[in-house]
Amino acid sequence: MPRAALSADAVVALALETVDQAGPAALTLSAVAGRAGVATPSLYKHVRNLAELRDLVSARIMNDMADEAGRAVLGRSADEAIRAFMKAWRDYTLRNPHRYAALLQTPEPRTAEAGARLLDIIRAALRSYGMTDSAAIHMARCLRAAVHGFAVLETDGAFGLPESLDESHDLLVRMVIAGAGAPRPT
Repeated sequence: MPRAALSADAVVALALETVDQAGPAALTLSAVAGRAGVATPSLYKHVRNLAELRDLVSARIMNDMADEAGRAVLGRSADEAIRAFMKAWRDYTLRNPHRYAALLQTPEPRTAEAGARLLDIIRAALRSYGMTDSAAIHMARCLRAAVHGFAVLETDGAFGLPESLDESHDLLVRMVIAGAGAPRPT
């Protein structure tokens, strides 16, 4: 890539290529600069440091996930929406295991907007169950824990028993849906 074509977006795209090919640990400014065909200091016009680049990469990943989840849930409600959301999350992580591993799990300023989009998608699905305010937040946390936990374990190859992972995931989806439909304490 010629030096003139570099921008923050181009640097993030090159960083994602690095992550896709070699995993999140391979993401260094030097690796991205090499991919761009420039010296490492040339990147400092576009990103302050590696921490900022990791934040930008995470925000891009989270936005991509929000886009996919939004398309999957669109026009669905209640059980169908939760099932579609969980399937979209799993599908994304299976297609992009290194990207998912690069996703920062703690709130960062650059990921806040994308995180809010994901939360809005979840909360819209939960409104079908009559959940709002703190009940929706609690359930959204449980949903995130379920999809994230399964995704990490599956992409890390931690499910070593021969039973079908699809069946296990379907059971998890049914459990989350049952929890969403369960009566809440008053």
